[in-house]
Formats: sequence, C-alpha cells, structure tokens
Amino acid sequence: MATDTDSLKLFLAGDVMTARGIDAILPHPGDPQLYEDYVKNAGVYVRLAERLNGPIPLPVDFTYVWGAALDEFERRQPHARIINLETAVSRRGRPAPKGIHYRMSPENFPVISAAGIDCCVLANNHVLDWGAAGLVDTLDTLSSNGMRSAGAGHNRQSAEAPAVLPQPGGRRLLVYGLGAPDSGIASDWAATDKGAGVACLEDLSKHSLRPVVERILRDKKPRDLVVVSIHWGGNWGFDIPREQVRFAHALIDEAGVDLVHGHSSHHIKGIEVYRERLILYGCGDLLNDYEGIEGHTAFRGDLGLLYFASLAPNGHLQSLDLVPTHLRGFRICRAEGDDHQWLHDTLAHECARLGSSILPGANNAFELRW
Repeated sequence: MATDTDSLKLFLAGDVMTARGIDAILPHPGDPQLYEDYVKNAGVYVRLAERLNGPIPLPVDFTYVWGAALDEFERRQPHARIINLETAVSRRGRPAPKGIHYRMSPENFPVISAAGIDCCVLANNHVLDWGAAGLVDTLDTLSSNGMRSAGAGHNRQSAEAPAVLPQPGGRRLLVYGLGAPDSGIASDWAATDKGAGVACLEDLSKHSLRPVVERILRDKKPRDLVVVSIHWGGNWGFDIPREQVRFAHALIDEAGVDLVHGHSSHHIKGIEVYRERLILYGCGDLLNDYEGIEGHTAFRGDLGLLYFASLAPNGHLQSLDLVPTHLRGFRICRAEGDDHQWLHDTLAHECARLGSSILPGANNAFELRW
C-alpha cells in the first residue's frame, strides 16, 4: 500500500482571470481602456464589486486575491499547483475581434507567483485576446519568472509539449494543455510549425485523440504521472456532453493518463473517477472580476472549489478534498452558511450522476467518495 510520502499531492483550479478589474487593483495596473460594448474602462468592474461587497483597499498586495487559499496551501503543502491562466500577460498587441479581451500587466505577474503556482495552462480562449504579440509577451513573462506552462507556445511543437514538473524521488509530472473549439477558441489561434498559438483540438473525435495519445506515449517514461488539462465546453450548464466523457475515458484507456483536468465552465461541475483515475469535467472559476455583474445567478459563479488531489505512485486517486470558496472583493474567501450548503448540495447532485458522492470533511471541506 502506498504511504503518504509516496503520494503525489496536487492542487488544481479552473479559470484564473487576473485581468481588467483585478489588474486595476494590483500595484502595477496596465492600460484600463477596454473595447467592450458596454464597459470602456476596467475601473467600472472595480466599482461594481465595491458596490456589492464594500471598498477594496487600493492598491492591494500580490497575496491579497488568494485570501483563504494561502492558508490551505500552507496546511496541505501540495507538491504541484496547476491553474488555467485565462488572460494575456502583456502591454502590447491589438484586441482580437471578439468583444471581450483579458490582459494583465507583466509587472503584476507576481500575483501568480505569490500563490506558489507551478504550472499555468494556456490552452484557452483568452490567451490570444491581444494577438500574437500578446501571446509572445505572455510566454516570455512566464519564462522569465521561472513559471512552467502548457498548451500554448511559439510554435506547434512547443505548444503541444508537456510542462515537466520534477517531483520528489526523481519522479516527473507531465502536464499537457489542450483547447477544444466549443470553448470559444478560434481555429486560427492554433499554433503552426512557424507561428505562435494554442494546442488546439479539431473536435473530441477519435481522429483528434490519436495524435494526443501518440505524443503522451512518446513522452512518458516509467514512474511519470500525466495530467491532461482541457479547456472545453461552454460557460454555463451542468450537463456533461457524451463526447467529453468518451474523450476523457479514452485518454485514460489508451494513453495511460492519470488525471483529466477540465475547465471553461464558470461554475463547478460533476466529478468522476474512472478506473481509479480522477476526471474533473469543469472546475469553475477560481478568480475573476465578475462580482456585481448580473446574469446566470442560478449557477452561482461566485462560488467555487479548491481541488486537492492525492495520487498513488501508479496514478490511482487516493483522495480528493474540496474546499468551498466565495469570491468577495476580488478575493478568495471561505464559503459559509447557505453558500457552503449550496455548493454541497449542487456538487452532491452532479457527482451522483457520475457514480461518486460527497461527504463532509475536516475544516468545512468536502471529501469525494467513489
């Protein structure tokens, strides 16, 4: 039986969007001008949040937005921390013709490092909001800060390559980033042999799966564990498409993937354990500046989860702890009272459809059972 010292402890999160309003409250805000239909200045998002939940002390320090998450990191000491970074990190570029554009100042990138993040997945529908120049700056900023990334690169080879995270005992964790078109990633955002872009899937068919499987089997060495992080599906809705289930299962069956990390939905979704491997179909938003914006309230996008998974040396899931969170003042707070109960009841309902269940855990967390 694997001991605790043999386990690989991971922190995983869905979308981390530190642009617009969040960039505006950090020490080095970029240009506040926006190119949206209704909002033309990032400060509007700050004022909306303050109107709902009170003043935000400006400027905040780089640890501010992480709030209660920092205590959980200290308590749990994960070996690797993986997020989907859903913004360009640049002061350059032109806004893509898409209506919403996320960009944070490179000087504010320490907000990501402040949480001890080890890997930023970039295969999403906002990393190229400011064109190739914005993506190149993003890649260069991450690299200059010692941050590993997956899912986008200066060419197709680098976009498709895994982030390699060395682990205790000489093991490696390989993280692959993939983006599906139904998440809003434009087809011309795909990396090419000579052009920067995203590691894109044409669809979730067997045809698209085959080269992914081949890459993983080529790269994986004995004792490596593999995470495939996928930006897929729409922003709203609890239903999980059959093609996502088939694709996730095939990654495990054919490529020996140990964990599928899905994101794009702005709210939590159901969790499955298939052949003792964890599948997170939608992790929800961890950080954003949507506070005070009305719409889709039934999905409670302001509520989220910190995902702490423990994997055995063979990749089997040993445990999954879920810490309920609530965004207030652009900061991760603990979900309490009715918010805590809503997360429990919703997650229990959605997980039951996938053969798993939720139990109360220590320190107001939830535990997954399967």
